[in-house]
Parts: sequence; C-alpha cells; structure tokens
Amino acid sequence: MDSFINITRMGIAEQITLCQLQEQIKESVERSHSGRYWIRAEISEIKNHSAGHCYMDLVDKPSYGDAITAKAQAIIWANTYRLLRPYFETTTGQPLTKGMHILVDVLVQYSTLYGLSLIVLDIDPSFTIGEQEMERQKTIGRLKSEGMFEMNKTLELTSLPKRLAIISSEQAAGYRDFYNQLHNNEYGFRFKTELFSAPMQGNLAPEGIIEAMDKVAKRIVEFDLLLILRGGGSAQDLTCFDDYNLSANIAQFPIPVITGIGHDHDYHIADMVAYTSVKTPTALADFIVDIFAKEDQQIIFLSRRLSLSLHTRTINESNSLKSITNRVLNAYWLQLKTNRHRLQLLEQRIISNNPLSLLEKGYALVLRDGFKVMNIDQVEEGNNIKVILKGGALNCTINTKENEKTE
Repeated sequence: MDSFINITRMGIAEQITLCQLQEQIKESVERSHSGRYWIRAEISEIKNHSAGHCYMDLVDKPSYGDAITAKAQAIIWANTYRLLRPYFETTTGQPLTKGMHILVDVLVQYSTLYGLSLIVLDIDPSFTIGEQEMERQKTIGRLKSEGMFEMNKTLELTSLPKRLAIISSEQAAGYRDFYNQLHNNEYGFRFKTELFSAPMQGNLAPEGIIEAMDKVAKRIVEFDLLLILRGGGSAQDLTCFDDYNLSANIAQFPIPVITGIGHDHDYHIADMVAYTSVKTPTALADFIVDIFAKEDQQIIFLSRRLSLSLHTRTINESNSLKSITNRVLNAYWLQLKTNRHRLQLLEQRIISNNPLSLLEKGYALVLRDGFKVMNIDQVEEGNNIKVILKGGALNCTINTKENEKTE
C-alpha cells in the first residue's frame, strides 16, 4: 500500500499542463521536420475562405477503394493562393477539387490549438492527373483496344421509347426527381417504368449495378431503354462509375443505355461508353419527353401541311370544276344556239315547201281516194277526185282526160 502511495504521489509531482505537452510536441515536430517536403495526397475536402485562404483535407490511401491510412489539414495562405490558383488552373484546365490527387510542397506546422497542419508553398500541376486519373485513362484505353468503347452507341434507338428499365436507389432524391419530371410532364405523355434497385456509390456499387443489369437483360424484350441514374455527390462517391467491369457491361448491353449521373462537372467512363449521357436525372427525364414532344410537333406539322394541301387541292379542284362547268355550259349554249338556228332554217324550208302555201299562189292540190295525184296517168275518166284550192275544196268527177301532147 505504501508503495502504491509513493508511485501515485510521484506521478502527481511530475504532471504537466496540456499546453506544456503541446509545446513540447510542437518543438519536437518543428525541430525534426524543419525542412520542406513534396508530398503526394488526395484532396478529400476543400474550402475557399472569404479572406482568400484555401483549406484542404488531404488523405492518403494505398490504392483506389482502400481505407484512408493518413489524414492532415493543409492550408494555402491567401498571398500564396493568389499566385498558385491561376497557375494551377491555367496549366491543368481545371480548379482544385475533391477527389483530385496532387503533389504539393509543404512546411510542417504544429499549433497548440489546432494541432498538425501543412502549409502549402507550391504545387506541381503536371502531377494533377493523379493515380486515379491514370487508372481512368488505362480503363478507357483498355475498352477502346477491346473494341467495346463505342458498342452501345451503334445500337438503334427506338423512335418512341416508352418502356424504361431504371437502375437507381429507391431512396435517392435523383430517382424521385426523375420519376416526377417524367410522369408529370406537361404534355401528358404516359410511360411504363420499372425500377431495379442497386447501390449507387461505394465499392459495392459496380457489382450491384451489374446484378441489376443482369435482371433487366433476362427480360430484355420488355424494355426499350436502360437508364442508370443518381443525383450527384462528391467526386469520391462517383468514382464507382469509372469501374472497368461496369463500363464493359454498359458498353455490351443489348439495348441503348442512357446515364444521368451527378452534376455538370462530373463525366465518367460509364457516361462515355453509354449510348448517350445527360448531366442530371431531371435532364434525363426531359431528354425522353423531348423525343415524344418532337414527334408530336412533327405530327402536328404534317397534319397542318396535309390540311393545307387538301384545302389547296380542294380550291384547285373547285376552280377546275368551275372552269369545266363553264366550258360545258358555253358549249351547250353554243350548240343550242346553233341547233335553234338550224331549226329556224328547217322551219322556213318546211313553211316554204308546205303545199298549202302553194295554194296561196293559185295552185291546186288534186287528191284521189285521199292520195295526192302527181301524174295524169293516176286517174281515169269517171274517177272521183278532190281538188283543193285556196279557200276550200271541190269534189269532181273526171269526164274526159287530155294527155299532154308530145311532138
């Protein structure tokens, strides 16, 4: 017991404050790490302060998908950041972002309040492609060399794709946004959609998405399109869409695949090998609705053209009919006038040749038994004849007959 008391008292006698301990650590760290170090790391978080400083969380991972083995806060003070930022962006064509692998020149600093931090003095833009980007390039090169990179793009898109297989997470806001945008479209178009749920981030996402694709493939005749969508996230969350196996499955899928992954700045290998890609799930819904809207407008346009053509044809046919009718009527009236004139001529000839007209001139008409006597040989002495004269008729009996004397 006495021994225990002595040890305890000895420990109390040797105690120091937290600040003293931090000062000792600070002195030890800065003495043993007084130089500058070029370090490779991945940006896991980045924030630009209103004062012009840039704060970053740098992490180290042995390889893609592995757990973080080291983490430190890094600071680029405003006076340095004003020089490094435009230099980096001009050289690389992109700003510092989460998920980017960088090579930076740092000083080790230890604060009794904030602990260890790294003060960034310089950055090597040539390194920014990073290990992850190099893996992306290797995957892209492999897909191209194996002839798969453009395979899905060669498929023919159904003119009106309305049977849609969707791979997403049922709880994802992106899926709900897509669903509402598609089914509540302003035109009232109707679509058949079926969700095949899968994890959409992390190490298990590629395998989960491939399993969902296999389920769709077993019922491939029921669908016109396969849609893969999620509503964005951090760069690290979306790296699963650069996976080789997932990209290869998308490239070889038997119907067109359209992706709607992430926000405007995200573009992954899955997007590259798909039939086409759009930026967000709502943009994907608009893309599909626009296909039907364009077809609807084309039908309206053709309908109007047909209506106008029929109207023009009707007017032309009506004018043609009027022209024919006028020609027929003119020909009819001309023919009627000609016939009337001919009839008048015939009437005049009839009138002029009417035997009764000859009676007006002093001639007589001789009838025997109701038949006209044209020759003296047609009658004999003793025959009864009727002589028609102007003003009446005479019933006579032939007493004698005198033939015309011939020399």
